[in-house]
Amino acid sequence: MKTIAYYPGCTLKNTAKNFEDSALCALDRLGYEAKELARWNCCGTVFSLATDDLMHHVAPIRNLVRAKEAGSDTILTLCAMCYNTLKRANERVKNDAESLEKINNFMDTETVKYAGDVRVLHLLEILRDELTFPVLAGKVVKKPNGLKVANYYGCLLVRPKSVGLDDQENPIVLEDLMTALGIESVEFPYKTECCGAYQTVDEPKAVADRTYRILSSARRQGADLVTVSCPLCAFNLDQRQKQAALLFADFEPLPVVYFTQLLALGLGCPEDRMRFDLHYVDPRPVLKKKGVL
Repeated sequence: MKTIAYYPGCTLKNTAKNFEDSALCALDRLGYEAKELARWNCCGTVFSLATDDLMHHVAPIRNLVRAKEAGSDTILTLCAMCYNTLKRANERVKNDAESLEKINNFMDTETVKYAGDVRVLHLLEILRDELTFPVLAGKVVKKPNGLKVANYYGCLLVRPKSVGLDDQENPIVLEDLMTALGIESVEFPYKTECCGAYQTVDEPKAVADRTYRILSSARRQGADLVTVSCPLCAFNLDQRQKQAALLFADFEPLPVVYFTQLLALGLGCPEDRMRFDLHYVDPRPVLKKKGVL
């Protein structure tokens, strides 16, 4: 069993337990122990773009200090927003000695000084680059019968180019993962479009419009469901389907799942680790029809 320091972030401890529980079960089946960091804090959710706003980089860097305290030079995260925030803050201090010094001074109560020496990895990078998809394919015990998915990347897994884990315009890591799981990916022109993000608070109708366009495109391409890797994307594409149905008479609901749920099912994890009860559109009828459940 290989141990890796794990940063969950806030949402995976409440509304995105379906993301965390399925991922942890899958990691265990693959021989990884995700050891949650002690005393982790919110990453700040978004990366501050202001060059003189170092204070907002303290939160993500403090989590990297926690990894060092745990004796690890690598930190694993699942949420695309956490991944983006942690990695961009890390890249800034690694490339700017003055910023690193100031942030360490801000954290003057910490016993460990950060030196920019922790790798920030997303689970997809672990699967692709360390485990590798051919090895993963050999561990799959349950393959669906004709399941077709549209893989939705959103913004933060692939942007900006300096930290993205795949090509910005045409990423394929999720497609390669699905192939390893015996699942067909459909062509999906909306896969890197924004879901509306935090506009869901002030402009829910605008986000419902995005939901309609994204999911309708996936359905036209023949998808049985949509995969995501971000709790905010999951909320906007799943929970906002209620508003989309009120706004658009021709809207047809479409299940939205985390990629980790399909991964965990393929590796033989029990259904109760999927937490399908947290979904607005229940994916179980489709998954049962395709022989996954």
